[in-house]
Amino acid sequence: MKYSNYSTIVIGSGIAGLYASLKIEQQANLPDGILLITKSNLGESNSNYAQGGMVGVMKENKNDSTSSHISDTIKAGAGLSEFNTVKFISEHSDKVIKDLLNFGVEFDRNEKGELTFTLEAAHSVNRVLHSGGDATGRMIEKALCKKVAENKNIDIYEQTVAVDLLVNSKSECKGVLVFNDITKEYETIYSPVVILATGGIGQLYKYTTNPIGATGDGLALAYNAGALLQDMEFVQFHPTALAIDGDENRFLISEAVRGEGAKLVDADGQEFMYKYDERLELAPRDVVTRAIYNEMQKHHTNCVYLNATCIDAEKIKKRFPNINKKCLDNGIDMAHDFIPVAPAAHYFMGGIKTGITGKTSISGLYAIGEVASTGLHGGNRLASNSLLECVVCAYEVAESLKNEALNAPKQIDNEIKTTIENYTADCDFDIEDVIPLKKELQDIMWNYFGILRCEKSMLDGLEKLNTLSSKFNREFACLSREEYEFRNMLIVSKLIAECALQRQESRGAHCRTDFPQTNEESVHSHVSKKEGELCFVK
Repeated sequence: MKYSNYSTIVIGSGIAGLYASLKIEQQANLPDGILLITKSNLGESNSNYAQGGMVGVMKENKNDSTSSHISDTIKAGAGLSEFNTVKFISEHSDKVIKDLLNFGVEFDRNEKGELTFTLEAAHSVNRVLHSGGDATGRMIEKALCKKVAENKNIDIYEQTVAVDLLVNSKSECKGVLVFNDITKEYETIYSPVVILATGGIGQLYKYTTNPIGATGDGLALAYNAGALLQDMEFVQFHPTALAIDGDENRFLISEAVRGEGAKLVDADGQEFMYKYDERLELAPRDVVTRAIYNEMQKHHTNCVYLNATCIDAEKIKKRFPNINKKCLDNGIDMAHDFIPVAPAAHYFMGGIKTGITGKTSISGLYAIGEVASTGLHGGNRLASNSLLECVVCAYEVAESLKNEALNAPKQIDNEIKTTIENYTADCDFDIEDVIPLKKELQDIMWNYFGILRCEKSMLDGLEKLNTLSSKFNREFACLSREEYEFRNMLIVSKLIAECALQRQESRGAHCRTDFPQTNEESVHSHVSKKEGELCFVK
């Protein structure tokens, strides 16, 4: 087995991981350099799928203010947003977005060269920046990938899966064990700092807007290492994914289309959101998602429709070039035809409990982006807050490390040696075809832990997850990336299931038909492997 040392390891090549790598390289003393690990290729991540934009409370936007953004975020968060976290991220958005401009990130501007802001659901003013019309995530990712690839102090491992964190008996993270899916070889990498930026969990569900790699890897790594996880029951379902199958995910029809005036209608063209919320199509995502789901159940259909014909055809081409192309590829002309849409798993509000600087409950282990739970999103993420959280927390983790002595550890204890031995023992099993197992898991999660939940069905679902787990006997070493992903999917699915069962109320994206009320007290759920049981705290 190969061994190596780095001053900092970043796992994940989405916007959070890329920006953190660049900022740490820029600010910290790195005697052993930075390693960026991605299980796919550089540039392939969930960030690419972020169409709508990034919240920016910018000084040049005179109609906006941090107090307004804080209020909108907390209202959407259903009582679980942490005020100080929301305030910090909002107040630092102007500085961090302007720093992104220095790295070559471009946002759309008007004919005067001024930044343009659009409106999205549950925002009280236009404050969402976008790039390439409806390709914000991809454009930011592209600019940051270029800078990372050009940086000689950042090494990149592609097609490499992080399989276990190296945590000693003092609960200190000292590196990571990785598996190269091409060579099928392991490598032990020591480092005083490991940053998880591995993204979300959308692929746990049958219908999702997330790419094939969104399998909850960082959450499983952190859980197995004993880190504290928070609010695992909160999965956000985006109301409007293109209801056409064929790929591993469903194409997102951005909320920004509704922000420009598009209406939700049934097959007869009748609007229905007035029956559910006075904010209509721009109500919070959980409200719109349940309204659509209810209409589908009531009429026994697999979709509703988005009517964007009120938007000028030229504006559609300019503002939504990628959505327009995807629709045209499927025989839909946005300017004249209804778009079939249905909810799909989109974003994970739960995650590894952290503060603004990404610190977890394990010394030396950090988490940023969707894999982390900072308290910004609460029980229901406000649209386009996710990219802002990614970059502000990436900036802050770099700030927190700039005065640290980032020397690779020289000694390891028996705890770490045992972890390494678990993966170096000879395997006496054959490679598993996990595709049918994965599809079975996705069906279970969609049917039993989806948009609407109740105790009886969730208990049935948990039993099915345990039965499925018994078919896949891999606690440690696996034989492929797909096996490791499925191992992680099982771990995270069970955590979501257990936490959803324990939260006996409806709050934000967590909706229980047997507990429709929202409890007076707002409490977070916490769980860790070390403690062995779920707990709720005020």
